[in-house]
Amino acid sequence: MPKIKVKRASTTIDMTAMCDVSFLLLTFFILTATARQPEPLPVDTPASTVQIKVPDANLGTITVGGDGKVFFGVAGPNIRMRMLERMSEKYSVGFSQKEKERFSLMEGFGVPFKNLKQIIAMDNAERNRAGLQPGIPTDSVGNSPSELHEWIIAARYATKETNNAEMRVAIKGDAKEQYPAIKKVIDILQGQKINKFSLVTNLRTEDYGK
Repeated sequence: MPKIKVKRASTTIDMTAMCDVSFLLLTFFILTATARQPEPLPVDTPASTVQIKVPDANLGTITVGGDGKVFFGVAGPNIRMRMLERMSEKYSVGFSQKEKERFSLMEGFGVPFKNLKQIIAMDNAERNRAGLQPGIPTDSVGNSPSELHEWIIAARYATKETNNAEMRVAIKGDAKEQYPAIKKVIDILQGQKINKFSLVTNLRTEDYGK
């Protein structure tokens, strides 16, 4: 008895709904994404063959460049705000809630504490204008520690209070920066018994030794 052949119907999938969803998702991501802020102190980091990624969370970054200028930034708006509150108590300088919120959006800064309010009041383009920020003081005054020392302590406490985690430290130095400027930052870290930190570098593309 011959087999009955079942007529095969061509299967079609209507992709209209999928395209609509894709465009909706794309529109959502475009509208909700925030543009990356320009770095207040651009540096040309040295090349390296190490491929270990520095974690983004609970990270404090010390940037050194421009003839010894030192900038500092921590990850997370809540940590930045709490860090500013601790520095406000330390130096007895008050900041409004609006100033705290504006500071929490700043990824990095490099001015003496007495000039911080002026930098906070500026927009990103003006704030990051080349040469405007002279750097955070790294020298101690009398028996008082340097301002960078105090910022690092405030950031460590803020990270612990906010995220219940230890702050990781990364040093991002310009390849042409003189060693004494980097050494001064390392000495400040070691003064707080921070002996483990990351050095930010660019991945070397050519073979080693060439």
